[in-house]
Amino acid sequence: MKFTTPNAVLISAAPYRDRVVHHALCNVIQYVFERTFIADSYANRLGYGTHRALRRFTHWARTSRYVLQCDIQKYFPSIDLEILKALIRRKIKCPDTLWLIDTIIDHSNEQIPVHELFPGDDLLTMLERRRGLPIGNLTSQFFANVYLNGFDHFIKEQLKVKKYLRYVDDFALFSDDYGFLAEARLALEDYLATLRLKIHPVKSQLFETRHGSNFLGFRVMPDRIRVRKENLRRGRRRLQQLQADYTSGDMSFKQLDQSIQSWIAHLNHGDTWQLRKKIFGDIVFSRR
Repeated sequence: MKFTTPNAVLISAAPYRDRVVHHALCNVIQYVFERTFIADSYANRLGYGTHRALRRFTHWARTSRYVLQCDIQKYFPSIDLEILKALIRRKIKCPDTLWLIDTIIDHSNEQIPVHELFPGDDLLTMLERRRGLPIGNLTSQFFANVYLNGFDHFIKEQLKVKKYLRYVDDFALFSDDYGFLAEARLALEDYLATLRLKIHPVKSQLFETRHGSNFLGFRVMPDRIRVRKENLRRGRRRLQQLQADYTSGDMSFKQLDQSIQSWIAHLNHGDTWQLRKKIFGDIVFSRR
């Protein structure tokens, strides 16, 4: 199953049988890699996740003067498959497990083409090197974490950045020293080039934290946390769809309640009491 988002990101989901295999594989190999991940890598890890990452980001944003906030341009389509396999082989030695991993990687759906040249490349390089993992698969999410694990350690151990966190391809470095972060940006760009990656030229910025930062659907300000307007619009549309599905009988009350409670739990991580009163005061759920 494949579909493309409005931002031209191709989302792919493997057939059910394959997803069972993906989950079984990740359940086994996650313990090999888990102990190598830094403490502030938050994606696709048991006990971590977006809300824990948001709390850490908020704490550092409110105790630091500057933030270098970046994301990687077209991350999943840009992942170099040969580099990925080499990184996995540093920890996985079982031939049968490697065969399964290679099979999953080599048979990934074709992704949106990425045309980037790096030092030493010629015009044929883009054709010779396979890139891209389908975002919708659990193995892709896990491999994406492994791909940037060395980058995390470079930031922490070589650049000596004490306040650094990453969620998939969104990452942030905090400091009271503007020059330190400016130099760190140049160094991390050089490191990412060895992985054949580039940071987004517009979304990656160095600025004062007092101006506020967007992170994982929230706007983090010095004195409050707001839901980003884009995410709020998406949430309102989702509520309208829930209302329609419940009214038509396509959704049970239990399913409706679970969906609403999930969204409320997400909103609870921001200063959203008045917002929640307004949203849920204006909508009525009833059967025909």
